[in-house]
Amino acid sequence: EAEDVSHWIALNMIPGVGGATFRRLVKFFGSPGAALNASLRDLSRIRGLTPAICQSIVENRDSISVERELDMVQRHGCKVITIRDESYPANLKAIYDPPQVLYVKGDLLPADSLAISVVGTRSASSYGQMVAEQLSNHLAARGVTIISGMAYGIDAAAHKGALDAGGRTIAVMGNGLDIVYPARNVRLMEKIIGSGAVISEFSMGTPPLKNNFPRRNRII
Repeated sequence: EAEDVSHWIALNMIPGVGGATFRRLVKFFGSPGAALNASLRDLSRIRGLTPAICQSIVENRDSISVERELDMVQRHGCKVITIRDESYPANLKAIYDPPQVLYVKGDLLPADSLAISVVGTRSASSYGQMVAEQLSNHLAARGVTIISGMAYGIDAAAHKGALDAGGRTIAVMGNGLDIVYPARNVRLMEKIIGSGAVISEFSMGTPPLKNNFPRRNRII
């Protein structure tokens, strides 16, 4: 099982392999491990796989250090779940392009399937922040899990409202879970982990690059 997870992690770390490509590979070869060991010729037989992606798999599979990644996961108190795990959120399985691998800090519960995302601008007015906080507070008090992105402004207010109600909240990150972004939200992140979870599809050490956030948003 541990070896199996390491194959999922490795395939997820290969540049150019997104959710759709990951699914195609697993469907064709039966497992991430078999896909990682495939020859360039076998890879090129898969419809929809560009020569560049086939080349990327062959060139990068031996240089990816899964041991280092697993060590980072352990050191930062995370766990890794795959789309085949029982603890993988049911709602997330139903979206277009679900993440095949999720890094989790904290706990995901079956009750989190009753959830609402509250998101908005980073440069929110004080009124906007107050409304987001109150709305999230009332919902969380009634057992609804609040999902947001831990950004400044509306996102932080939403998490705070849920926490103040003693409810559950989940933050979805656009970077690796070893990085706190934005850095000032370190205390908020700790509280969220204690009352829910912080999750990401990005491997450890992934910086909060601009193009990560639209991908992050589909998970929220």
